[in-house]
Amino acid sequence: MAWVICFIGHIEIMQSLTTFSNLDAHIRKNLTAIFWTGLFFWSSMASQLPTLPLYVRSLTQSFDQIGIVMGSFAIGLLVCRSYLGKLSDRKGRRYTMRIGLIVAAVIPLCYALLPSIPLLILFRAIHGISIAAFAVSYSALVSDLSPIENRGEVIGYMSLVNPLGLAFGPALGGLMQESWGYQPLFITASLLAFAGLLMTTQIVEEGNESDRQIASAAIAKSKFWQTFLNPRVRVPSTVLLLVGLSFGTLSAFMPILMQQKNISLNAGFFYMAAALSGFIIRFPVGRLSDKWGRGIFISIGIFFYGLSMAIIYFASHNYEFLLSGIAEGIGSGIAIPAIVALLADRTFPQERGYVFGMTWIGFDLGIALAGPVMGKMINFVGITNIFAIATGLCTLGLFIFATQSNKTVDESFKFAIGKSSDRYSVKSIAI
Repeated sequence: MAWVICFIGHIEIMQSLTTFSNLDAHIRKNLTAIFWTGLFFWSSMASQLPTLPLYVRSLTQSFDQIGIVMGSFAIGLLVCRSYLGKLSDRKGRRYTMRIGLIVAAVIPLCYALLPSIPLLILFRAIHGISIAAFAVSYSALVSDLSPIENRGEVIGYMSLVNPLGLAFGPALGGLMQESWGYQPLFITASLLAFAGLLMTTQIVEEGNESDRQIASAAIAKSKFWQTFLNPRVRVPSTVLLLVGLSFGTLSAFMPILMQQKNISLNAGFFYMAAALSGFIIRFPVGRLSDKWGRGIFISIGIFFYGLSMAIIYFASHNYEFLLSGIAEGIGSGIAIPAIVALLADRTFPQERGYVFGMTWIGFDLGIALAGPVMGKMINFVGITNIFAIATGLCTLGLFIFATQSNKTVDESFKFAIGKSSDRYSVKSIAI
């Protein structure tokens, strides 16, 4: 089986190299710089995933406080996501990417120097600004530079920074924490973000400048709720809310669950398994979504997210947590690039950063609520049962997508299984 996976992976990597070799040299150079910038950023963020919940628990035994600290990360996301998306349309993607990288470089040092629960809540909230600024700008810039005919494929390949960062970061963070403690870990996270900041100097192309000049006037006319409640935004955002609740539950409490169940596996290897599976699956999915549509891959991705939560609920051995990590990686590796491509299909360049930011508010809100809400529920149902609840949330997300993602229930279901086109895409509206 292993050699089959390697063989398939080799074929897909060769296909990706062919795709990139056919791009304009100027675009290819910029995409390479963007890729390395993203890899440094996500490695920095991911290095803290398996260790930060344990760091907080070393300061308090209250699940409520742990949940609040971990969930406060999304406050910065919620408050700043739409503004920073709008700013990236107006000032440029590189400008807001740099804001995200500066925050990502400074805040881990604050974790190390000022270890108290009230301050950690504040620092986590500020830390959330880093993803609000960087992730939207990265996705929008890649979408701006991707040729329309193979947009899904290029977005899929460029999204590999996430699983690669998740493969490298958590393993590095977990091993450093075990060997040297938390302070060297936080310093390393800061240095990785700073390296990404240096890489932004190599990004010289940011799409059509005239589009950004038009953007200020165009976006000023768009009201928050008018944009947010538009079906092209509302349904993906609702799905991301439910997925975010599940992912936030996993991020805040999975390492603690493993500790309580006396699982000897380092939580960093859960994220490594997720990263490797997400890495492999992204190669074929992006290209196939250009042919078969985004809907079927979003459906499959949500299903695997739910499967991951269900496996954690039943897990009692190392290999079961690894299987859950593989399922979570497949889910994110399929769903996230497909949703980014879906939003790119539904937007014009001059509004893309703003709409991306608005849509991902759902995911931010899910992460924000997961920590405190699930932390409170643990007192009543136990830490294991919250993963059964997370499984139900993913199931609900799949149902909503299958019935609401297009203009009618029938078209939505067909779109969700790859039998209909997206009625909200810019191309469909133009026709």
